[in-house]
Amino acid sequence: MDTATQIRTPSAAAEAGIYHYDALDHAFITRRVEAFREQVQRRLSGALSEDEFKPLRLMNGLYLQLHAYMLRIAIPYGTLSSKQMRALAHVARKYDRGYGHFTTRQNIQYNWIKLEDAPAILADLASVGMHAIQTSGNCIRNVTTDQFAGAAADEIVDPRVYAEILRQWSTLHPEFSFLPRKFKIAITGSGHDRAAIAVHDIGIRARSGPGGAVGFEIFVGGGLGRSPFLGRRLADWVPEADLLGWLEAVLRVYNQYGRRDNIYKARIKILVHEVGIDRLREQVEEEFARIRGPKYRLDPEIVETIRRHFAPPAFAALPAVSPALEQARAGDPAFARWTRSNLTPHRQPGYAAVTISLKPTGGIPGDATSEQMEAVAALADRYSFGEIRVSHEQNLVLAHVRQDDLPALWRELGRHGLDAANAGLVGDIISCPGLDYCALANARSIPLAQDISRRFADLDLQHRIGPLKIKMSGCINACGHHHVGDIGILGVDKHGVETYQITIGGTATEEAALGQVVGPAVGYDQVADVVEALVALYLERRGEGESFLQTVARIGVRPFKEKVYGAAA
Repeated sequence: MDTATQIRTPSAAAEAGIYHYDALDHAFITRRVEAFREQVQRRLSGALSEDEFKPLRLMNGLYLQLHAYMLRIAIPYGTLSSKQMRALAHVARKYDRGYGHFTTRQNIQYNWIKLEDAPAILADLASVGMHAIQTSGNCIRNVTTDQFAGAAADEIVDPRVYAEILRQWSTLHPEFSFLPRKFKIAITGSGHDRAAIAVHDIGIRARSGPGGAVGFEIFVGGGLGRSPFLGRRLADWVPEADLLGWLEAVLRVYNQYGRRDNIYKARIKILVHEVGIDRLREQVEEEFARIRGPKYRLDPEIVETIRRHFAPPAFAALPAVSPALEQARAGDPAFARWTRSNLTPHRQPGYAAVTISLKPTGGIPGDATSEQMEAVAALADRYSFGEIRVSHEQNLVLAHVRQDDLPALWRELGRHGLDAANAGLVGDIISCPGLDYCALANARSIPLAQDISRRFADLDLQHRIGPLKIKMSGCINACGHHHVGDIGILGVDKHGVETYQITIGGTATEEAALGQVVGPAVGYDQVADVVEALVALYLERRGEGESFLQTVARIGVRPFKEKVYGAAA
């Protein structure tokens, strides 16, 4: 494989900020749709059994869940255009029940798909450069990154440049299409990790070296699920030119030594745990030395061409602080509250990145109706250069909004039920679909998230509590990332009864930590009360300016356990 021929450069005519598929991409995904159309017809006719069809549908992102088929669509590194968002709205309206579910993998899922409609859906999406390839199966999944990439004030490099390179490198890679298990890669371009790299099979952090040289710190073996592990540092510094070579070496070692006899021990995190990071590093370095050379070097010209494609949009020259924004804040407490939680500082003076919370009080985390998707597309065109981001926290982002436009944007969001001022707060709950949809789940997640959301409906209370992330999973597979929540909730089936294990103190930032179990699992009807008790103790015991995590670190888990279970616990 020669990276010079495999990694393609975008058309110079394509608009800045978003990578547009070229003719080769479009031809490829169109052929893929037609091949799948024929496979679906064979399944419908009975020529293929379900066992024979399963690997084919999974390669096209189609799952069979409790009540219907679920189709997962790839949104590479969480970036899409307004045109693509309108296409997603069209699918929700025509083929589903009028909504879609944005996931912790920066993708979107449709939960009520008819098998006979799947090829038509993929054909409609292919027309706007979208597909479901590698959203399932034992392959390299959708590469994820920081939802504020290209906008964040603390950014070293725009990680989308490298995420796009990794997308092209990994798509239908002949050696890595049938790995021992699924494989997830995340990359951050900032010192503050908003991409959760520590809980991925490979986590990549961009670094700046002498003379502004770009390099990467690489972590390996992170992952949640049945056996949670934080990634271990594999390399302190990998030059930009060697990034693909290093990843190729890691995947080759995993492909050779990863277990295939036990699905529960097949992830690379188990390999790292069993052989140790030092031995794995030796194996990777040996493989890298063997393949090192022009064939696997990342051509600087290709990097620069793709980087130009992610060039900043045509920003206006604006003052760092907008007088209109300050006046609006002073005149409307509700607007001021929203700006405190849902805005992120922008690298360009006079702009802000806006998080659109998909977590209204009592809502289903991550769900958006077709009408809301179309509204976001229109607002992106009007206020953010036609670009939209999906966060791994199941929200949407308009990355480049003029501060002057924020009051008008907020009012428009309110008209569509998208103005929840809770980003990063207690109400911004992350949740998997749980037992309401998923065939793997053993407990409900959605109704519980809705209940907790209603308990903390008071936005003044949420803002007084401050940053606090609740993450919930309906089973041990941990799609809701409960292990790394300030408060984590895991659904467990005990003899046919839904119970929930509570953890505290987890985080997926650069200070990554796995949560600690508070005590015995509690019943469904007790969970919201337990969360209220944990938050109440935090408010009682927190020091000046302390976050929930800092308070847990200072006083330990025991006071929280006593608050929930009593002094005798």
